[in-house]
Amino acid sequence: MKIGIVSDAWHPQTNGVVKTLTMTVEVLQRMGHEVLVCEPGAFRTVPCPTYPEIQLALLPYRALARRLERFAPDAVHIATEGPLGTAARRWCLRRRMPFTTSYHTQFPEYLRARLPIPTRLTYAHLRRFHGAAVRTMVATETMQRRLETRGFTHLARWSRGVDLTLFKPREREFLSFPRPVWIYMGRVAVEKSIEDFLALELPGTKVIVGDGPARAELEKKYPAAIFTGYKFGEDLAKHVAAADVFVFPSKTDTFGLVLLEAMACGVPIAAYPVTGPIDVIKSGVTGVLDADLRTAALGALKLSREVCREQALAFTWEAATRQFLHNLAPLTARAAVEIRVSSKDQDAELTVYRNEVRGTERLLDA
Repeated sequence: MKIGIVSDAWHPQTNGVVKTLTMTVEVLQRMGHEVLVCEPGAFRTVPCPTYPEIQLALLPYRALARRLERFAPDAVHIATEGPLGTAARRWCLRRRMPFTTSYHTQFPEYLRARLPIPTRLTYAHLRRFHGAAVRTMVATETMQRRLETRGFTHLARWSRGVDLTLFKPREREFLSFPRPVWIYMGRVAVEKSIEDFLALELPGTKVIVGDGPARAELEKKYPAAIFTGYKFGEDLAKHVAAADVFVFPSKTDTFGLVLLEAMACGVPIAAYPVTGPIDVIKSGVTGVLDADLRTAALGALKLSREVCREQALAFTWEAATRQFLHNLAPLTARAAVEIRVSSKDQDAELTVYRNEVRGTERLLDA
């Protein structure tokens, strides 16, 4: 199958969306599918306001349309709601071509953390954006229920995986800091609530692996913490595996791939009982979920590292990619889709008639 994936998030960005899409593309190609990724690097871009390391495509519609038309995809998946995602949605609607989307980021909450914009307005925009899709993929059951209460429909599950050969138990002496070592890995930005972690009274050493717009301010405010900047590959995995507890203070993530990576390294997790951790962590087994993050951190010290690793083994990128492929299947084999496009605003109403047809299982197993 020829699959077009459109995303405003791509390399050299380092985040969960990019990791998820990169691994999904790799597995799809190993399965024999042809994949075209439309990402900002192929277009003229401008820096994102307040987050200049993120490049946004500038007026990409015509160039994107040419790329998609040359590729002639059997299915189109729109991963983000930025300029490229909006252009791809418009292209699909104009051609009456069904498409899927995914909800990776709690953008209303992220935006609210930076600007005084009511989340109800942002959610209204996102409902309209995703409402034209045949499927909107979400990572967890909790996220699905949350979006349903906001009026989102036709949601489907798309889980995540972890590279179990890279993220694995290793020598903890790699980090020689005073123990216990508490580690955070990810983007250093206000919406990640990293200061909740840094402000805790904990013995030992706090380590922040990653970078972002909030790093300079936090590094100045908390000089006792170790800020390593970005780490990649083996170096990253060694840092994580050497920690005693992985602290995940974010309250706005939809999943948190780093949770799986920590568990795969045998590192228990301390987190709030919120979307993402609730679905990934078994509290009291692979981590501790508590509204008091210090209580969670101290409790996680007592958990079995071997059990954490064992629980992570169930999450593979192959299984996650088959979910993704299954969600695409209705576009080509299991549904007849009628799209009525308003001439006024090019929006669409979709009526989906699910019909089992011959060859569906062959498609899913391809």
